[in-house]
Amino acid sequence: MPLDRTNKISQWDKIEDMTLVQLVYVSTLTLGSRLSASIFDEVEGHARKYNHQHGITGTLCYGSGHFLQCIEGEKAYVFDLQKRIFADSRHKNVEVLLLQVIDHRSFADWRMRLLFLERWLWSPATKKQAAQLSPFLPFAPHGWSPDRTEQFLQIIKTFDSPPHIKAAGITYNALGNMFRHIAAPHQAFLIIQGFLSILLVVALILLFL
Repeated sequence: MPLDRTNKISQWDKIEDMTLVQLVYVSTLTLGSRLSASIFDEVEGHARKYNHQHGITGTLCYGSGHFLQCIEGEKAYVFDLQKRIFADSRHKNVEVLLLQVIDHRSFADWRMRLLFLERWLWSPATKKQAAQLSPFLPFAPHGWSPDRTEQFLQIIKTFDSPPHIKAAGITYNALGNMFRHIAAPHQAFLIIQGFLSILLVVALILLFL
């Protein structure tokens, strides 16, 4: 899997292991991952222990099938984590947007909070707070310039609470929610069409018996 399109990752060799760094990358979920309702819980759960033990902080954002993750910590630990993340087959099209030495962290919470940048996942209480993100939606972070990436990070680090609602399983699944929003207003139509399709299949079977 190519690491990025501009070879930014080669900068690692120039940075001392104990230096505080910030890495921001973007990627695209594979189709199989989009169909997995538990992927976000898995990613968050696997990261929690490692981050706490190795002083990793940051944020993970998801929207429109894309991930943007900001990882902060000592170069040696961020480098190890980066290798594991980039080798993960659940996503593809990995691109590094930012890799820089920093004096202080933008995200001090080691739990690596998860932000959903899908408006239909936001509760009314968070919509006002997240309105600042309108220039970045629909979420398509591939190809963002360093300036645009830093503007985005500056906005989300000021949020009082993550702009998403807590929900179970299928709520996190973009394809599942898309179907739910389409199906709900036309439920009666879909039921009728399904019933007619069954009758047609039965008629064809009887015709050729």
